[in-house]
Amino acid sequence: MKLASLKTGGRDGTLIVVSRDLKHYVHAGQVAKTMQAALDNWASVAPRLQMVSDNLNSGEVAQKHPFDAGQCAAPLPRAYHWVDGSAYVNHVELVRKARGAEMPPSFWEDPLVYQGGSDDLCGPHDPIIVPDESFGIDLEGEIAVVTDDVPMGTLAENAEGHIQLLMLANDVSLRNLIPGELAKGFGFYQSKPATAFAPVAVTPDELGDDWTGTKLHLPLHSAINGEDFGRPDAGVDMTFSFGQLIEHVTKTRNLEAGTIIGSGTVSNKLNDGPGKPIKEGGVGYSCIAEIRMIETIENGKPSTEFLKFGDKVRLEVLNRQGQSVFGAIEQDVVPLDP
Repeated sequence: MKLASLKTGGRDGTLIVVSRDLKHYVHAGQVAKTMQAALDNWASVAPRLQMVSDNLNSGEVAQKHPFDAGQCAAPLPRAYHWVDGSAYVNHVELVRKARGAEMPPSFWEDPLVYQGGSDDLCGPHDPIIVPDESFGIDLEGEIAVVTDDVPMGTLAENAEGHIQLLMLANDVSLRNLIPGELAKGFGFYQSKPATAFAPVAVTPDELGDDWTGTKLHLPLHSAINGEDFGRPDAGVDMTFSFGQLIEHVTKTRNLEAGTIIGSGTVSNKLNDGPGKPIKEGGVGYSCIAEIRMIETIENGKPSTEFLKFGDKVRLEVLNRQGQSVFGAIEQDVVPLDP
């Protein structure tokens, strides 16, 4: 089934069930008023939501409404826990190589994660608001999962049953603020503004064989100002599966229902080397930093600019029939209005 949250009913939105073709929705208030309320009682609520979804998709619901992604908040407008990984180590390796740093071998065996801000998550059409263009505004196309309650010490092989929803994210980064923050040795904060999510969260069963090994095996399409920027496959070159990420983050703590776990920037190699732009026969990228890294390695300096005010970003995942899985993220880059 597919679920979303309308920008009504308060800060946590109003839960709706969306048709498989993303054309219609029905209110889910008779089952659960918000997404978090559904996740808090997922074992009992999910079957009832599934019945609503089945009736909607079979045409048996009379009180349905046209679905408009522009009316949606993030599926979880605010979450108790947002932990972002860096599961595509190819991306990490390029970042370090571009600044002349060796990557420790342990990075291929032990995942990198950080805990991000989860109190202010953006909807699919909310703008990317930044105080200063010089901060180095970048998109980051990611896949994310939402869990139920996950106990401490959960192993990767037992993690899949705790993954209840999948989402598409734009985890915006302010690249020129990152070096100064990391130099302090205490992680990201100012360099990681609000993350945006596609309108619809999807249960794993909707994805069929495209969801195997706790990885999504579909391309993530991105465009900047209407021009194709990337379409790397989220299931390729993903060093750590979501199951492995869950094992890592539950080593010393429990996860509460509604925890969001991000994959990190989706990144593909090409012939066991760095990827190439689409116009050069590659699958492109899910962030600008990656092509800038490659330009630095090859030419000594980057030539691709970060996002500017007025730019438009679009992210979407299509299934093998060409249908949108999560709906699209479409954001304008705008300055902060004082």
